[in-house]
Amino acid sequence: MRILVTGGAGFIGSNFVHYVLDEHENDEVITLDALTYAGSKDNLDGVLDDPRHEFVEGDIRDRDLVTDLVSDVDAIVNFAAESHVDRSIEGAKPFVTTNVQGTQTLLDAANEANIECFLQISTDEVYGQILDGKFSEDDPLNPRNPYSATKAGADLLAQSFQTTHDLPVLITRTCNNFGPRQHPEKLIPKFIQNAAAGETLPIYGDGSNVREWIYVEDNCRALDMVLRKGEVGEIYNIGSHAEKTNFEVTEAILDAIGADDALIEFVEDRAGHDQRYALETEKIESLGWETEYTFEEGLERTVEYYLD
Repeated sequence: MRILVTGGAGFIGSNFVHYVLDEHENDEVITLDALTYAGSKDNLDGVLDDPRHEFVEGDIRDRDLVTDLVSDVDAIVNFAAESHVDRSIEGAKPFVTTNVQGTQTLLDAANEANIECFLQISTDEVYGQILDGKFSEDDPLNPRNPYSATKAGADLLAQSFQTTHDLPVLITRTCNNFGPRQHPEKLIPKFIQNAAAGETLPIYGDGSNVREWIYVEDNCRALDMVLRKGEVGEIYNIGSHAEKTNFEVTEAILDAIGADDALIEFVEDRAGHDQRYALETEKIESLGWETEYTFEEGLERTVEYYLD
């Protein structure tokens, strides 16, 4: 299979590129990335010189470039997105142009090229918050911040291409990822680095907000399975069932680093901060997938990575 991976120099995208090239010796990957603040060619160390891999610096909103690249691939896996909630609250425009208009450019090109699969990488945040129970793939979307709203818009746009143009679209919605190559603005790498440096760890509100956490390699295996075994037109939740409050995550990081709880600082809560996310995962598990890493095992590997 020849795959175009957009946003492939970012966190999850780069881990996916490494995973595919390691696990599928006959696959070829083209990585397209604009190398904004959240993407780095350093994330692709070890595969940049692989003859089965090609890196292209460029933007998914560039119609001519995208059309040219898509004409030579079997599948598109779209990771490219602005993804930081805090940044979306400060200014939504880049989230709209990249997450929605960029996805539309890719979909147009994919439709013209008659590709075999378009895998849209989404997030559990499109469902909004859930205080009890878990979200299934059939639940309505209720995004509560500009980031998740633009991801929901991209999901709906992708589904419309599947319905209207019979484009072979698949969508995945994953819980919070952590692991190597994540930008230090995100909670776990930020707190690891702060704790190691003896700096404060700022927790929004009272730290009671709950997230599911999945080690990025487990997510990459799930995405790869959906790409190869998923049913066209379906949505697949990818969750770990490892629910942790932000305070519990912070304490686990401090324990792993050997730092003092005195570094914790409670700060004013984020506007519209969702209290809890949780996902039903029967559909992805029916393909034969399950997590291999516990939260504790993944955190140990992640701490080692950032300290190194």
